[in-house]
Amino acid sequence: MTLTTGLDVARSGLSAASGQTAVVSRNVAGAGDLLASRKLANIATLPGGGVRLASITRVSDGALLARMLAANATAGQHRTIVEALDRLDHTVADPELDASPAAVIGKLAGAIQLYSAAPHDVVAAQSAVAAARDVALALNGATETVQALRQQADADIASAVGRLNALVAQFESVNTTIVNGSRAGADVTDDLDDRDRLLLAISEEIGIRTMLRPDNDMVVFTDSGVTLFETKARAVTFEPVLIYTAATAGNPVSIDGVQVTGMPGGLVVGAGRLAGLTAVRDEIATAYQAQLDEIARGLIEAFAESDQSTVPALADAPGLFTYPGAPLVPAAGSLMTGLAGTIGVAAGADPAQGGDAALLRDGGMAGPAYGHNPTGAAGYSGRLLQILERMSEQRAFDPAAGLAPSATIAGFAASSVASLQEARQSASAEAEYRGALLERSSEALSNATGVNLDQEMANLLDLERSYQATSRIIATIDDMFRALLAMAG
Repeated sequence: MTLTTGLDVARSGLSAASGQTAVVSRNVAGAGDLLASRKLANIATLPGGGVRLASITRVSDGALLARMLAANATAGQHRTIVEALDRLDHTVADPELDASPAAVIGKLAGAIQLYSAAPHDVVAAQSAVAAARDVALALNGATETVQALRQQADADIASAVGRLNALVAQFESVNTTIVNGSRAGADVTDDLDDRDRLLLAISEEIGIRTMLRPDNDMVVFTDSGVTLFETKARAVTFEPVLIYTAATAGNPVSIDGVQVTGMPGGLVVGAGRLAGLTAVRDEIATAYQAQLDEIARGLIEAFAESDQSTVPALADAPGLFTYPGAPLVPAAGSLMTGLAGTIGVAAGADPAQGGDAALLRDGGMAGPAYGHNPTGAAGYSGRLLQILERMSEQRAFDPAAGLAPSATIAGFAASSVASLQEARQSASAEAEYRGALLERSSEALSNATGVNLDQEMANLLDLERSYQATSRIIATIDDMFRALLAMAG
């Protein structure tokens, strides 16, 4: 080997060591970033004996990344559900306020019991009607809460769709850079990390699966199989609803024209915030609304008045509790959507509306033919005892409400609160489990592909020694050149 060749070999070693040091520095800088993968400097031998930095690659594990993306999607879904159930629990069934439907129905029964013991007591009559008013207001307020929750979920779906479109557009740009760079042989490792970060953000909104193609090109599908990205971003569309009532049906989310929410048995996504928000809007909130509506129907049915004079008798009509569909009484055991939002106290018996509270004792709110106390006896309590009996008897409830098909009104209301509490507890436990699974998946990916600072420092020391050894070789060759030049002189 000539001195010139030796110098060239040493210089190539310095250049390679410099490139390797730069890679170590990049690793150290990204040590705290979950998706900053460990970069590797690949050295190749040159024909003359030198070395060069041939390429920079990264450590990756597609299986662990896919597992973390799936865990992230399910964790986001269950967090969303827990937040919604917490909102229902705190605003509708707060035990400290004692304002849940079950609580106010219990107070109503107690007030009527006291009134039946002293049917001449005007104050007791007014208290019973006031308790009935509280029941109606509680059901009205609960309905408003449920529909506000659905409206908020709908608005959040719109926000999630907007964010998802923005993320997929960014993904398209990064993926194009990666494909072009891979074809040109450029270092695209940082771009690959950026793409993984975008995948993580996308998976929070919707469950996804990925497929790699040549040149590091990636295709992204939803967890239900709908293409979200392939060369170009696919449009995610959604039409929000501005005002929600109990009868309002939310619109579906579609990807490239394919419906991915709200269609059981179809290509419905199974995870992510979109899945959680859709479940809140279309399942959880509507199920609770159905229970409220059945409570309202049961009350109207229990307090309904029967004709006491006409032959043939007139049909039963709403009494103390009424609704816009009066004088018809809702069909027994059949759900009437939105009834809890419209139930109210009959004006004729409500002193706050200019009525006479004694009509609760005497009947006749639906008309003179429905009166139970024609003589107006102050000690009459038959109608009040009848109401208490009807409140405590088993009656049919629509199975669509998701509770027992037969129960007392108070029992059904208590079951509704218990069902909400149980759902909240179950969702919290599931969210905690999914969060722990995400944490473990992230740790596994980090351990497999992340940066170990101790190892990087050891690599840096090795490179420093290599640099020093190569520098000595260059210094020795320089001395030899000087000696030769001195001899020639």
